[in-house]
Amino acid sequence: MGRQQAHLRIEGDVQGVGFRWHTRNKARELRIVGWVRNLPDGAVEAVAEGEGEDLAAFIAWCRQGPPSARVTDLGVVMGELSGFVAFEIRR
Repeated sequence: MGRQQAHLRIEGDVQGVGFRWHTRNKARELRIVGWVRNLPDGAVEAVAEGEGEDLAAFIAWCRQGPPSARVTDLGVVMGELSGFVAFEIRR
C-alpha cells in the first residue's frame, strides 16, 4: 500500500477530554507522523502520514477516540505526503 496521508476532522465531545494527548500517543504507537490540534469550533483536526495499514488503524481509532471522548463525526480526506518526521500537538 505504501505511505499515505489523511487529513481528519473529528467532531463531538473531543475538546477538554485529553483527545490530542491520546491521539499523539496512539500515533506514536502506530508509527504515524503529523500533527493534531483543537479548532475554534470545538472540533479536532489532525494530519497523519504512515503506511497504509498503520494509517487505517489510526483512522479507526480516531472514530472512537479515548474513553473520555464522544466522537459524533469523522471526516477523512486523503492528501499528498508532506514528509513529517514526528507527531506533535499543535496549539
